[in-house]
Amino acid sequence: MISAISWVPKGAAKAEPAVADLPSKEEIEEMIKSGALDKSEDNGSEDEDENMDAEIEAEAEKQTGDVAQALAVANALGKTSKNKSGSQLEELTDGLKELDMENYDDEDDGIELFSKGLGDLYYPSNEMDPYLKDEDDDDSEEIEDMTIGPMDSVIVCARTEDDVSHLEVWIYEDSNEGDSNMYVHHDVIISAFPLCTAWLDCPLRGGEKGNFLAVGSMEPSIEIWDLDIIDEVQPCLVLGGTVEKKTKKGKKKPKYKDGSHTGAVLGLAWNKEYRNILASASADKQVKIWDVASGKCNITMEHHEGKVQAVAWNHHVPQVLLSGSFDRSVVMKDGRVPTHSGFKWSVSAEVECLAWDPHTEYSFVVSLEDGTIRGYDIRAAKSDPSSESKPSFTLHAHDKAACTISYNPAAPNLLATGSMDKTVKLWDLSNNQPSCVASKNPKAGAVFSISFSQDNPFVLAIGGSKGKLGVWDTLTETAVSGKFGNYSQQQNKPPKT
Repeated sequence: MISAISWVPKGAAKAEPAVADLPSKEEIEEMIKSGALDKSEDNGSEDEDENMDAEIEAEAEKQTGDVAQALAVANALGKTSKNKSGSQLEELTDGLKELDMENYDDEDDGIELFSKGLGDLYYPSNEMDPYLKDEDDDDSEEIEDMTIGPMDSVIVCARTEDDVSHLEVWIYEDSNEGDSNMYVHHDVIISAFPLCTAWLDCPLRGGEKGNFLAVGSMEPSIEIWDLDIIDEVQPCLVLGGTVEKKTKKGKKKPKYKDGSHTGAVLGLAWNKEYRNILASASADKQVKIWDVASGKCNITMEHHEGKVQAVAWNHHVPQVLLSGSFDRSVVMKDGRVPTHSGFKWSVSAEVECLAWDPHTEYSFVVSLEDGTIRGYDIRAAKSDPSSESKPSFTLHAHDKAACTISYNPAAPNLLATGSMDKTVKLWDLSNNQPSCVASKNPKAGAVFSISFSQDNPFVLAIGGSKGKLGVWDTLTETAVSGKFGNYSQQQNKPPKT
């Protein structure tokens, strides 16, 4: 399944990502100490390994000739950590004797491979050698695929399959002819089931900007990964989490780090104005504000009575933060007035997702577990908690939970919604009278995450229970292009000189 999606702005990723250095001895010892390399908590894992070794050896005995020898060599190479009696070394030695690599160059049966009767043919350059030309072409194609161009769109999706979770970095190439191409550039294995992601460019490793992804999971920690590094085995920063502490009886007991969440991290939001600031929502009923530059929690808020599902910063007033909870409420807090209790809106069901309107500082929408979408104008908010503010509109958008929403960054009043009912819908919210302009079953299963691209504003990324990343060019829908197509033309206008 795909549980979260984030776009990387064009030009933010390095053209040629670096390959991770091998971890140092100290780093490996730290990973072992933290338990990051543990495969299982099952105490019988050593017995399982021994049983597996016995099965491999028994299978090798059934083979004959070269096959048996090859299995013995492979088996010996695979047991460097379990050299109990030295028999593996003997198997390796015998295997090498059988291959007789020392006399390999002396063998001559008088046969010239690849000869066409012209004797030894010499080519002045590799470009002229027909046997090397295809190989060079393959190499150039591989280099081209690994190079991220300035106009390439990058999508990162948090994907889980067969109990293995990882971040997939996709390249989306869109051409003027309408054809598009998508492929996975690289991926990163992560240790826990991911629930939410947030892209950020705070330069955690020097320079003016970075290319990082914050990941919230079933663990109380927040991992931040450098997307410009391939084959990375550990995050560049971890916010919160636990450390193991031994009790008086010698048992290991987890202890939470200072400022850490104590439950799963359900929502994340990066502040684009204050680029070192990250907000998090958790099952521990808390909202936290982190300084990723220092790696510390600056503020902890406890204004909800249930699990906090989502957080969102206002696009125009970056000190204002929304949070939505399972306690069926949305709360707005203003960082400029930290002593203020904030403003609260009650809703009809558990909150699934929040989004500020990028085109105005006063409006936001909230999606709910019962499939409805509500819009609010904060100018109508009342400080008296007992006096409820009515929504600007209530939309019965889906038959099941409306898990995810995304405003179009270019076209005002265009909102996308995704649901457990396996559909994605596009809505025109003009005059607070929502109307559906397009609906699609993207074959993604239950839809958990959708997101419009900032650079290609009518391209919508979709992820769901089937684990397949989908991309919908919404301008191919006649109703969308007819009503909002002029905003696409404005987006594509060249800058004035």
